[in-house]
Amino acid sequence: MGRAAEMTGTTPGFLRALGEHRLITPLRSDGGHRRYSRYQLRIAMRARDLVDQGTPIEAACRIVILEDQLEEALRINEQLRRTQHHQEPTTDA
Repeated sequence: MGRAAEMTGTTPGFLRALGEHRLITPLRSDGGHRRYSRYQLRIAMRARDLVDQGTPIEAACRIVILEDQLEEALRINEQLRRTQHHQEPTTDA
């Protein structure tokens, strides 16, 4: 956890708080140490940026979750558009 905090420019307490707010849930090693993915570290850095700008941690977590959901919805929408575009019949006049 100390290394993850160092990499994200936060503290171990901040990372624990993100877990308490269900923003990130690290895996655990056999020894019980928290293990964060690169994606989780990016999410933690985004939350840190919002908190540094004065956003309360609860709101920052919610914002990051909503941003992530929007990004996923846009990705799915684009995939569906491509699929639909390829399935439309062509008409020759």
